[in-house]
Parts: sequence; structure tokens; C-alpha cells
Amino acid sequence: MNDKRPTPWPGIALAVASGLFMLIARVDPWLVLAVASLWIGSLWITRPEPVIRPVINDGVQLSRDSMRDLVEHSGTPELLLDRNRIVVANLAAREALGAHIIGQDARVALRHPAAVELLDRTDGGSATIQGLTSARSIWHMTRQPINERYWMVELINRTAEADISRAHTDFVANASHELRTPLASIIGYVETLVDEGDEVDPETNARFLKTVLKEARRLQVLVDDLMSLSRIEAEKHDQPSERLDLNSLVAQAASDAGKPEDRARVVVEKADQLLPIRGDRQQLEQLVRNLVDNALKYGDPAEKVTVTLSSLDGKLAELKVADRGEGIPAEHLPHLTRRFYRTDPGRSRAAGGTGLGLAIVKHIVERHRGRLDITSRQGQGTTITVRLPLLAEQGEEVS
Repeated sequence: MNDKRPTPWPGIALAVASGLFMLIARVDPWLVLAVASLWIGSLWITRPEPVIRPVINDGVQLSRDSMRDLVEHSGTPELLLDRNRIVVANLAAREALGAHIIGQDARVALRHPAAVELLDRTDGGSATIQGLTSARSIWHMTRQPINERYWMVELINRTAEADISRAHTDFVANASHELRTPLASIIGYVETLVDEGDEVDPETNARFLKTVLKEARRLQVLVDDLMSLSRIEAEKHDQPSERLDLNSLVAQAASDAGKPEDRARVVVEKADQLLPIRGDRQQLEQLVRNLVDNALKYGDPAEKVTVTLSSLDGKLAELKVADRGEGIPAEHLPHLTRRFYRTDPGRSRAAGGTGLGLAIVKHIVERHRGRLDITSRQGQGTTITVRLPLLAEQGEEVS
């Protein structure tokens, strides 16, 4: 291979001049020759590596600075390696791996067996790296040569995709379980009625049919909630445009919530003025019904459920639904809006709950650009607060 490193002419000239000076000073010629030879030899051995410019696109040369400018603002972490030393790391790479990686050996900077194995390959390639930046992170790493010396490394974050896939898998598993339970009950009772035929006494027959009807209705409610959640998620990026008065909407929806015999427990305290918002009437009514239903189911049956409306500085409409029940332990509060999450599964199913009510509420609030807060104290009850932006134009007509 041709040695393309530059010849150290200035150092050689200095060594020769020093030798001449030593000869003039009557130093032994053999000693002068030895010193000059060692001097020049050391210069030759320690010559700097040439600055090789990456060559791309039919011979067009790019300097390191040009490469840095080219990839700096890419949303994908990218590294330029001089053999295995990192000479360029764009902003996304510095944020993911740390600014200290510049100048480091890539094997030390990445510190992952799968990444090191890829870096040691002579032909480049790609690999999936699990746990590169955190325990649950998943990255797709690609290493490709630019020339005989420089390599380009690209890192694509697949963590969110894996999380979404995992969430979908969990959702399907949970939904299948929730659907299977009432179906198994229905099939079991119907099979008994069919097998026994006329031998089933009228009282048992009526009890079995009542159970079948109850489970079928539970199944219907679950399917309805799943369909509602699917529609709301599909529309979550489309902000509603209909102008509504939250005061009248909440009062009507709250009066329709729960079983007829429980509605006398609901007390609505409306705001003193109109609360004009942009919203989806059907979804907001569903939100109110879900919150009031939950309060009636899990609150003290001897106590009232209070629905309060107010305005916060003329900028936000605030809806509070409070019960006076047993309350919810603090460790459950962060998980209440997860699909199928229940603090007491047996009690929830007995009350007819699907575990989707608060998940639906959360998605409706997000679509309306609002905020949802849940507070609870054991032995005192639970309060759920929804805040929605008011219309800036207070004079606009609302329905």
C-alpha cells in the first residue's frame, strides 16, 4: 500500500541544520551523524495521519465540518467514525448518548455487546440493540462504510413502536378475557337448559334465563364501550368545533345517568354564568354519564353525589363530580384511566362495570384539549375534576 502521509521536511531541515552547527562546534562527526539519524528517523515514524476526506457521490469530497453540518439537525442519531473513533455526533446522537462520546472509541461509548460486535465487522451491516440507552429501549443500529477509513453509524429508536405493539397485545388479551367471561357464563347456562330440557323446573329455568340475560347485557355494554373507545381514539386529533354551553349539557346528562332509583342522589350545582366551549355533545354527555355512574356505583348509597360547575378566571370551565364513599388507595390513582384497570375486580363486575369508563373519559378530555385530575381520601370519598378551555368570544351563540 502506498504511504500517503506527508514528508516532514521542516523537521528534517532542522535536524540537518543542528548537525552542521554541531560539526562547526567540533563535535565528533560519528556522534553528529547518529544524532541526526535518530532525529530524522523519529520524525519519519511519528508523521501525522493524513486528513482523509470522505468521498461520496462520484468523487465529491466532504470535510468533517461539512459532514457535521449535513447531519447535525437530522432527527435520527448519526455518528461519523474515523475507523472506530467518533469524530462527529449530531444533536440527536448527543441527546441520546451524551456529548462526551465525541472523541471516544465507539465501542466504549456504546458499551453494548451487540453494538460492539457490529462495530467489529469488516463489512458493516445492521443489528437490533436492546437496552442501549435504558433498560427497555430498543434501537436499530446501521453501520456503513464511506471509504477505507470512515464509517457512518445511524441509530433508529424503535422503543415507541415496541411499546405500542405491546400495548395492543395487552389490550387484545384483556379484551378477549373480558369478552370470554360473560360468553362462558351464557354458554354454560344455555347448554344446561338444552341438555336438561323438560327436566328443568320452572324456577331454575327462570333463574338461568335471568342470568343469561344479565350476562348478555353485560356483554353488550362491554362491546359498546369498546366501540366508543375506538371511535374516540380515531378522532382524538380532530378538535371539536360545535359551540356548547357546558352548564345545560352537564345538567341534562347528569339527570340521565345511573339507574332511575339512584338519580335522586345526584345534586347539580350549576355555574352562575354560561360556560361556552367548543365540544362534541355526544362525547361530553358520555363523559358526564360515566363519571356520575361511577360515583353512584362506588359511593355511599346513603350519600349524595355532587356535580359542580364553575369558571376559573374566565379561561377554563371546571366540572367536579364528587362522591362520599370509601375512597381509593393512593397507589391505585395513577392507573385508574388504564383500560380494564380495576381496584376491586369482583365489586366492579358485580356493579356492571367494564373497566373502560375512565379510559373513555381520559380520551374525551384529551380530544377537547382539557385536563383530568383524580383525588381521593379513604373514608371520605373521591373527586374527579375536568377542566376544559372556555371560548374566548363570550358573546358567541352557544347551543
